[in-house]
Amino acid sequence: MSSPVPEVQDHADLKVIIEKLMTNGSNNLHVQDKYILPPHERPQMISEISGYSQSIPVVDLKDLDGPNRTRVVQEIRRACEEDGFFQVHIVNHGVPEMVMKNMMGISKEFFEMPVEDRACLYSEDPNQPVLLATSFNIRKEKVLHWRDYLKLPWHPLEEIIGSWPEKPAAYREIGGRYAAEMRGLILRLLAAISEALGLDSDYLNRIFGRHSQVMVTNYYPSCPKPDLTFGLPCHSDRDGITVLMQGDVSGLQVLKNGNWIAVKPLANAFVVNLADQLQVVSNGRFRSVEHRAVTNASTARISIPTFYGPSKDAFIAPAPTMVDQEHPPLYRGYKFEEFFDVFWSQGLKRKTVLDHFKIENP
Repeated sequence: MSSPVPEVQDHADLKVIIEKLMTNGSNNLHVQDKYILPPHERPQMISEISGYSQSIPVVDLKDLDGPNRTRVVQEIRRACEEDGFFQVHIVNHGVPEMVMKNMMGISKEFFEMPVEDRACLYSEDPNQPVLLATSFNIRKEKVLHWRDYLKLPWHPLEEIIGSWPEKPAAYREIGGRYAAEMRGLILRLLAAISEALGLDSDYLNRIFGRHSQVMVTNYYPSCPKPDLTFGLPCHSDRDGITVLMQGDVSGLQVLKNGNWIAVKPLANAFVVNLADQLQVVSNGRFRSVEHRAVTNASTARISIPTFYGPSKDAFIAPAPTMVDQEHPPLYRGYKFEEFFDVFWSQGLKRKTVLDHFKIENP
């Protein structure tokens, strides 16, 4: 059964919520102290950036389901081993262009609605399946991040779609189509990544249990002083893989060899990055990628990541074939719920959640 859309209790609650949201029409007009990072944590907008997408691998999925599958799997393996991320070719990932455009359009429409129409979804509880929130975890953070976001569960779709926003009117129809297309793409990618590790194609699908598919729509308003704050600071994702639709405004940066690389948006393309659970399952052979979101002074930016990974009751550990005498286990096994709780309790701090599960080998 789907949960009903929550209701704001009274006008006092509504006023407090509106004051917290970046998208309330006033919070983004100047950079308040609560968004200003200490000098050593601020983005160095020019000096830190070593390139603009020169080194982002592009994988064409056209032949993934044909006789040249082995070649495509090898390309994915190289990207996962060397980079932890890649872009899926403009036209051959299988998700229709119109489905992508409609999802980006309805997301823009959602955040441009009167803030009062969105406030009923506001929550600061990360365990709330459907929520509109600001920053990352406002209960824990000393300095807030320059974004609002909408988080929605996407699987199983027929059970949860009734809890999605009722406005805009077309949101559930457009979002449902996009969710189904993304699930199909991600299951293909999981099979290919399993094979890239030398595992059977169903391995990741199997160990992820009942699966978790969550979409987050990030809205980063234009920022008068982008050098003082982040949309999101450096972090790795907690799940299995993340498939991101960027839109047409730059802001994503990935860390490679100690340098930040700006990922140029490509029309109708997705950015795929490995998340922490695949680093554990591969016993460190594949690595989750650290990335961040910067703001800009002229244009609001929307990005739509789909986070796909294990259900909370799934048991995650290095795959047996990834462990031998020369490659001892780097991580202990755990239920994903334990990882989830640590992730939300400590906030976005690079890849330090993984440290809680490391095994100290002699």
